[in-house]
Amino acid sequence: MIFAANLKCNHTRSSFELYAQELNQKLNHEDEVFIFPPSIAFLKENFSFHLGAQNFYPCENGAYTGEIGKIHLEEFNIKSVLIGHSERRALNEDESFLKAKFDFAKNLNFNIIYCIGESLENKNTNKSLDFLKKQIENIDLSYKKLIIAYEPIYSIGTGVSANLDDINTILNFLREFTKSKLLYGGSVNQSNIKEICALKNCDGVLIGSAALKANDFLNMIKIAKE
Repeated sequence: MIFAANLKCNHTRSSFELYAQELNQKLNHEDEVFIFPPSIAFLKENFSFHLGAQNFYPCENGAYTGEIGKIHLEEFNIKSVLIGHSERRALNEDESFLKAKFDFAKNLNFNIIYCIGESLENKNTNKSLDFLKKQIENIDLSYKKLIIAYEPIYSIGTGVSANLDDINTILNFLREFTKSKLLYGGSVNQSNIKEICALKNCDGVLIGSAALKANDFLNMIKIAKE
């Protein structure tokens, strides 16, 4: 199973250092774990998990105010990235830009967690499958280091996870198009992680606020594997 944590705009370098140390001490090395802290909290140490970037600009470096490029990721030996999160899409990262980011990361042989998800309006009008299919048509689904994270927008940060039957339907649908690992994200917590991870085509989870404390994240991993 894959356990990924998107820490979003939380943690400082000093607090994340404590977080990382706790994970390093307690994680089972059999687990594939990805942690995405804010870029200000990147660390140079070697960890038992993949340290990843929540965001990057598809460039080596250059005149891109406020962005981070390849040279900044390299300094911290970061080889895993999130692309397509709905909170980035909401900031006008369109399909052409997401493809540019994907192709850039692919050419660097990075691990890519590519996020897709539909709105409640799409769901209520039975357009989820068509909408999600269009979101994955833009990328190379055969890329061996691709992981797809299904995160329904109506579940992110709301505390209300998608219905298990809906998650199962979507993951089964996505499996028709790719052999990539499939994750679910959207209000994953200690109460629902075991049921979600037990779904046939669920290869793991992408966790947000429930993973802000290292001990909580470790407990969720333990529960999922019981």
